[in-house]
Amino acid sequence: MSVYTGQRIVIIGAGKTGLALTDFFLARGARVALSDRRPAAQVPAAAELVARGVDLDCPGHDATLLAAADLIAISPGVALDMPELAAAMSSGVPVLGEVEIAARELQAPMVAITGTNGKSTTTTLLGEVFGAWGKRAFVGGNLGTPLIEATRCDDWDWIVAEISSFQLEAIDRFRPRYGLLLNLTEDHLDRYPDMAGYLAAKLRLFENMTATDVAVINLEDPLVRQLTANLPCLRIGFSSRGPVEAGMGFDGRHLIWRWAGRETRFAVQELRLKGLHNIENVMAALIPPLLEGCPADTAWRAVCAFAGLDHRMVLVRQLQGVDWFNDSKGTNVGSVVKSLAGLPGSVTLIAGGRDKGGDYAPLVEPVASKVAHLILIGEAADRIEQALGTLTHTVRAGSLEDAVQLAYRLTEPGGAVLLSPGCSSFDMFRSYAERGEVFMRAVGELPEEAAH
Repeated sequence: MSVYTGQRIVIIGAGKTGLALTDFFLARGARVALSDRRPAAQVPAAAELVARGVDLDCPGHDATLLAAADLIAISPGVALDMPELAAAMSSGVPVLGEVEIAARELQAPMVAITGTNGKSTTTTLLGEVFGAWGKRAFVGGNLGTPLIEATRCDDWDWIVAEISSFQLEAIDRFRPRYGLLLNLTEDHLDRYPDMAGYLAAKLRLFENMTATDVAVINLEDPLVRQLTANLPCLRIGFSSRGPVEAGMGFDGRHLIWRWAGRETRFAVQELRLKGLHNIENVMAALIPPLLEGCPADTAWRAVCAFAGLDHRMVLVRQLQGVDWFNDSKGTNVGSVVKSLAGLPGSVTLIAGGRDKGGDYAPLVEPVASKVAHLILIGEAADRIEQALGTLTHTVRAGSLEDAVQLAYRLTEPGGAVLLSPGCSSFDMFRSYAERGEVFMRAVGELPEEAAH
């Protein structure tokens, strides 16, 4: 019998995570209500859920229902300050996030990856290394497959989970074996009142870790270095600016792993991934498996074989001397900075979408030095133009397809077109993936003849 048998569970959010939580609690004999602000007609498989005994609170969220719950389980998109949720919490109803609920069920050791940028690439790389080593690893979390799905199986060797700040807001006892903090720049300031709130959420990754656990941190990120200085767990760093005494470093040609009196070198020219940000991702991903005894050559072959994620600096097409890159996953300013750093000058940058409340100032130098044309789309166009519009030739486009046509006409041979929005996609698209697909389709339809 499960601890949830007979419990009144209210799940808030009927997206992918909420539906996975519904399956989890039903399988354990709980009495489940699913609450969502949308009408029931817009909830996937609503009739089937009702047939399985789920109470639908749509459009929700009914304060009486929440107050009567034994437990409220929330999806990552649900903010803890939602009035109905806050009222239930103040009356003593426990509220937990999906990763906390999953982690309580999982027995395998976990590597949890957070940071502003690079999480998905690093998470995927870790999965590739564990797989090459012959370990059965669940790879998911914020990356795509909800962590709760890992509870369907009980023989994982490792759990590799991308964890967002939203997910960390609603943890309690969550404790990974390895916690990776890749970098920290402004993001999600449409959710948090200020940068301090965002940082506090990120740092909860280490909240329950002890001396037997390991924090893997970016030594070249001043915020990361400062905020992790007094962690109770073992702290191992990686640096993109040179070798380190104990940890992973980069000398410009080789990754250098030093641990327990030994040194191992890896030639970065063998990597398919390009750019300094990806070198940092590779360094972070190598550390946990190497510490756990994975042979160095096995780990290195795995990361060298990885070509990158969809919608993250993907070369879509080379047309009339112009390279077209899809970086739709670049949803914050720090990500755009890193993507521009990996390109030579004369870039046509397509940016914009739903503003996340951050500062565009970090883009001033790279836009001034590298961006020949700035094409703005979406709700954030006004803010971006105010911040960057005087630095280079700046134009507006009414749609992403129009932006592609403009870029085709403006970009000279030898240049590059980069879709790296620096914003979320929800003003015009369902997701960053849909935005990237629309971009790739529009680029694919461009004619072969020169536009100049």
